Formats: sequence, structure tokens, C-alpha cells
Amino acid sequence: MTLPTFHEHMLPTLETLSDGQEKSLNEIRETVADMLDISPEDRSDMVPSGKCPRYVDRVNWSVAYFKQAMLVEAVRRGVYKITNRGRDLLGTNPSQIDRQLLMQYPEFVKFITPNNSKTSSDTQTSASAADDTPSTPQELIDDGYQKIVDELADTILSTVKNCSPEFFERLVVDLLLAMGYGGSRQEAGTVTRQGSDEGIDGIINEDRLGLDVIYVQAKRWEGAVSRPEIQKFAGALQGQRAKKGIFITTSTFSNAAYDFTKSIDSKIILIDGIRLSKLMIEHNVGVSTSDTYVIKRIDSDYFHDL
Repeated sequence: MTLPTFHEHMLPTLETLSDGQEKSLNEIRETVADMLDISPEDRSDMVPSGKCPRYVDRVNWSVAYFKQAMLVEAVRRGVYKITNRGRDLLGTNPSQIDRQLLMQYPEFVKFITPNNSKTSSDTQTSASAADDTPSTPQELIDDGYQKIVDELADTILSTVKNCSPEFFERLVVDLLLAMGYGGSRQEAGTVTRQGSDEGIDGIINEDRLGLDVIYVQAKRWEGAVSRPEIQKFAGALQGQRAKKGIFITTSTFSNAAYDFTKSIDSKIILIDGIRLSKLMIEHNVGVSTSDTYVIKRIDSDYFHDL
């Protein structure tokens, strides 16, 4: 089942309060999820940031929008009640509530319009644009961030493919160190480049104490790495009496390669080019911060006496 859109969450959210009773935000969320018959799998579907389930985010923003449009009111912290305006709207039997519909309320127009001095035509344009985007503000931020990350990952991968074998060697070591392996560069272990395949082979300590080691191989390839290459790597692990290995490539792995890693006793992790570039972003290797945006939420504990 496909999770209903943000707009499709709105009408059930307001209908949940139609009996006039005060209800907590958690009650509203669960009732809406039941009304929309959201499956357990879809209830666990998280927003891209991983902060909360997507349906929870959509109900939260529905309530927030209704509050701005004065369709509901907060009677106390985290508890809401429908207003006369909200009942009047439900009395029109709307087939759907969306942001364009809410633009009939001046309070919501003021809230949704970044510049309150806009002309009426500008406001109409804003309403149309809002209706064309059935996503919550959090989803828009997360989706925009993910697009930036994906574009950056592609750029990183293209750059890595063009770097020298020596630089690629340092890059892999830097990434493993940033991920917590080896402790320091001096403690990391030994990594030696094999010029014949422009990859690297070596070992790195799994931890700062060197209680275990991990065998590493990396290849700057264009085509998919096939099963025979992983079989050779597994044989190298046996020769080193090692049970853990990381195989890194700038390209991809074949399905047979992945299947092979599941059929052997040794633990071999396959990192393809896309995952390599995203790990570099996650652990700040080869990237720098361009802009920082801090999203704040109300501190309920601060208002505990209200």
C-alpha cells in the first residue's frame, strides 16, 4: 500500500476532532492512521532525515496548518480541539483539504506567505504553488537535502575516478580512519598499492588496540566487479588467516558477487562507488561545510508550568 500524501492526511485529521472532544496529538495520529488504514510497514516509513515516521510528520503538520487557519485550537500543551470555523468547513463536506483550500483564511495566508506585503496576485501564485507541492515542510527540506547529497555524491565519485592511485590509497585510509578503524594513521596498519590493477591491498586494525584486523582491497574500475574477483579476495583472506574484509570499488558489483559473500564464512563487506562517495560525505572526507541551517522546535519542558 502507498502511504497517503500530506494532503490526503488533512481531511481525516480534522474529522478526528469533529466530535468536539479534546484530543492529544498522539491520539490524533493513531486515529488518522487507522482511518487511512495505514499498514504497519507504512507506519514505520521514516522521513529522509530518519527523525520520525512519515505519517506522523504529515499529521503533525496538518494540525499545525489547521491551528494557523484557526480550524483547531490548542487547549493545552499537545492537546487540541476543533473550532467553530473547523466545524463550518467540515459542514461543507469537502472531498479533500489541501493548502489551496486553506488559503481562504486570512490567518493562514499570512502564515504561508513569506512576505506579507505581497500583492493579491502574488498571493494567488503562492497558493497555486503550495497546492502543487503535496509535501510537508519537513519533507521538502529533507527531499531538497537529499538531492544536494546525491548530486554531491556523483561529483565526488567522478573526481575519485580521476585521482591518482597514490591519492586513492590515502583516500581509502582516511575514510576508514574517519569511520573509527585503526585509531590514528600510525596505528591504522599497513596499506600497499598494487600498481598492476591500480587498486590497493592491505590490512587495517579494526580498533585502536588491534584486537582484530580487516583486510582491504580497493579497485578503481569502470565495469561491475564480478564474482571471480570476490572469490580471489576471499582466498586472500584465507591466506592471511583473516575472517573480515572490505572490498571497495569505484564502480558496482554484480549480483553474483553479492550472492557469493552470503555463502561463505568470511565476512566481506562490498562498498560500491555510490556508497563510497556517500560514506565520504557522512564522515566528512573530501568535503567541507557550505551552509548550515538549524531547525528548532519548541522546548515543551520549558513551558511545563503552563
